[in-house]
Amino acid sequence: MRIKSRWFSGDGAPVQKSAAEQGSAMAFIVWRVAVQMLKRMRAAGFDIDAGAPYFAFVREVLVFLATVADRIAYRRLAPEQREAFVVALVRHVARHLQENADDLLGPPPPGEAGHGERFIDLFNELAAHYAEFGAAPAQREASGAAEAGFEPDFAFVRYLGTRLEPALPEHDRRWVLDQVMAIEAPEALEIVQRSMRELFDPAPPCRREGGRRGTLTGD
Repeated sequence: MRIKSRWFSGDGAPVQKSAAEQGSAMAFIVWRVAVQMLKRMRAAGFDIDAGAPYFAFVREVLVFLATVADRIAYRRLAPEQREAFVVALVRHVARHLQENADDLLGPPPPGEAGHGERFIDLFNELAAHYAEFGAAPAQREASGAAEAGFEPDFAFVRYLGTRLEPALPEHDRRWVLDQVMAIEAPEALEIVQRSMRELFDPAPPCRREGGRRGTLTGD
């Protein structure tokens, strides 16, 4: 999964963007990672039908990943920059979701909240829930450099799995926690965490040897 998470000037020097621009870029990455997770779940045999179940699944993953990005921003940015980053992130994710949901489901009836508004409401609701969870123990004990990142603890990731269960048919619900916690969430988190590091530290990419499936390649 190739994702651009750096900008470069004409002479190849890295360019530092504003917090809002970084949030907009991260929104595109989060959207792609969420859709990729859904595709991987389908490939693993989970029945996630096109239509409402598709977007119910994607919404939950988007909130989870946006919340992780927010927790990383909390460690890296001043309060006003973090606010600009998160506002841009959530609004642009909502726009991606609305465009796709309107195309496939059609816009809601007049008087009802749009798909993008519903996502923003869900993010605001669940951000308070995820705030009750913290970092994994190894991360809590890490040095200052590592503390700039965020590694969700067991309860944080498990909550995503429990939120995804209603989006799946009954026969798949008993397996979703294992699949999400052992495979899907770690893969998605690796991409989001690396993308956030590269957004905030726009150094030229180093040469990488072949990595794990689903990791980020430098741009």
